[in-house]
Amino acid sequence: MGREFVEIFDEWVHTYDESVEGKDKEYEDVFKHYDGILRATADLAISPVVEFGVGTGNLTQKLLERGMHVTGIEPNAAMREATSQKLPELPLADGDFLDFPLTGEVMTFTSSYAFHHLTDAEKAQAFKLYAQKLPAGGKVVFADTLFESSEIKQQRIEFEESRAYANLVEDLQREYYTTLPVLRELIEDAGFTVEFTQLNSYVWLIDATKKSGDGR
Repeated sequence: MGREFVEIFDEWVHTYDESVEGKDKEYEDVFKHYDGILRATADLAISPVVEFGVGTGNLTQKLLERGMHVTGIEPNAAMREATSQKLPELPLADGDFLDFPLTGEVMTFTSSYAFHHLTDAEKAQAFKLYAQKLPAGGKVVFADTLFESSEIKQQRIEFEESRAYANLVEDLQREYYTTLPVLRELIEDAGFTVEFTQLNSYVWLIDATKKSGDGR
């Protein structure tokens, strides 16, 4: 359920904001247009919102600026502490994409730079779960790294190897970055329509809307 990556963020908590601000050359392409990516994600949300992988609260702030009611879900204790200091009024709980407390209505599940911590089978399980929790018209809005095909993913790995970006290459080989066709199929199988928009050379905006019971 992505929990195998939790300890990595004990280190990332100290450097994450610098990386997303473009101060880490190795991850510059990954976080290119970061502020715009978060704004595009927040702009599609419908309140009330559950945000997975809150991290240091950057997407959360964009959602709150839009007047959204947000509940944060974060599996890493250090990240929860960082976000609690930044956003002390935010309801924040330990949880992940598949196991999380939920009380009351939710209209949007959202996340940025985190859904790749699930295998494809877990991604499918997650969308089936969200379909159970959301009403018709409810949204799943994720910004995450995707590749148009396995071949393009391998080309990107080889490109980053040529730049001697060992940490990024390790990430690409270790975590569960999927392809757009695979993700489209599992989202639609769960009862959603979906649109994909590429926002930089790594990140796509995933805009899924739950269909009504009659398939519309």
